Amino acid sequence: MRSCLKFAGMAALALMVAACDEQKEAQPQASAQQQPQATPVGTVVLKAQTVGLVEEMPGRTVAFRKADVRPQVDGIIKERNFTEGGFVEAGDQLYMIDQAVYMAKLDAAQAELAKQRATLDQATKTLARYEKLIKTQAVSEQTYDDAVAAKAQANAAVAAAKAEIDQARINVEYTTVTAPISGQIGASSFSEGSLVTANQTSLLATITQLDPIYVDVTQAGGRLLKIKQAVQSGRIQGVETGNIEVSLIIDATGVEYPHVGTLQFSDVSVNETTGTVRLRAVFPNPEGVLLPGMFVRGQVRQGKLEGAFLVPQKAVMRRPDGTAYVYVIGDGKVVAKDIQIEQSQGSDWLVTDGVADGDELIIDGLQRIAPGAPVSGLPAETPKAAQ
Repeated sequence: MRSCLKFAGMAALALMVAACDEQKEAQPQASAQQQPQATPVGTVVLKAQTVGLVEEMPGRTVAFRKADVRPQVDGIIKERNFTEGGFVEAGDQLYMIDQAVYMAKLDAAQAELAKQRATLDQATKTLARYEKLIKTQAVSEQTYDDAVAAKAQANAAVAAAKAEIDQARINVEYTTVTAPISGQIGASSFSEGSLVTANQTSLLATITQLDPIYVDVTQAGGRLLKIKQAVQSGRIQGVETGNIEVSLIIDATGVEYPHVGTLQFSDVSVNETTGTVRLRAVFPNPEGVLLPGMFVRGQVRQGKLEGAFLVPQKAVMRRPDGTAYVYVIGDGKVVAKDIQIEQSQGSDWLVTDGVADGDELIIDGLQRIAPGAPVSGLPAETPKAAQ
């Protein structure tokens, strides 16, 4: 009987020891389950740098100079001396208007001048004789005064005849219609045999200078004001009036124009309808690639910003109120930071406030984390970070 009780006690003791061992093994496992594992995320280390401000603005090309050719005298077109669509130099003859009538008027004016000069010569000689006779009172003072007046009238008539010759000669010159500027000439609205008049509203042709060429872009008035204030405060450096470079992207092809332009001026008023300000740049156009009226995008270099950060756009998130923020790693955990965005730079945002030099920015795995979550950062270029 005693041996049976002894055996039962030993069995109970063995069960109690086994239960304690199982409890000890379960405690580390429960502790491991309570501590979540760090989530691997892709990161990049931010570095403060000096970044050039490049503002992309919509715009259109505008002819550097444009001249409408119109007749200045009446007549029949006898010749047209240019090829439509070709290049003409300033002073080239474009049209010849029948000048027979104007040559006849010039001849008549020259004859009138000769007549008036003869009258002046006669009046001069008469006055000279009377000047001698008046001293001996051989002629009356009235007769002498009439001689003086006759010479003065003859002088005026000669001057008027000279003016008529000048007018007639100008009209003869106007019968030759020349190019006022150099450039590409368009289609001719009139051909040989057409009657044209000096006061007609219809133009003969249009000449457009394409090299160089203007590009008008528009920028929000408020944005331009902020940039000017930043320049005045010294936050933006490297802005020199008349030396601001502009690059161009042609909308039709999406290709960057090979030549760089220079900003000429900005309007002094804001458009009341759109709230924008027009900026005008001039570009070289030796190949004639740019034509007036083309839609383009101008990239205007508006100085440099020191101590800024280029943050990948995919790393930036926004709240319902529009404020932007990013996730960085601090003490092995996710930390949210509000940021101030200046503008876009390609696939990056230009950030001026909210992050610091050396911050480990999370750019991959954002959908798997939240503020305060433990994470382990991996370089974004590694395959794991890309996943």
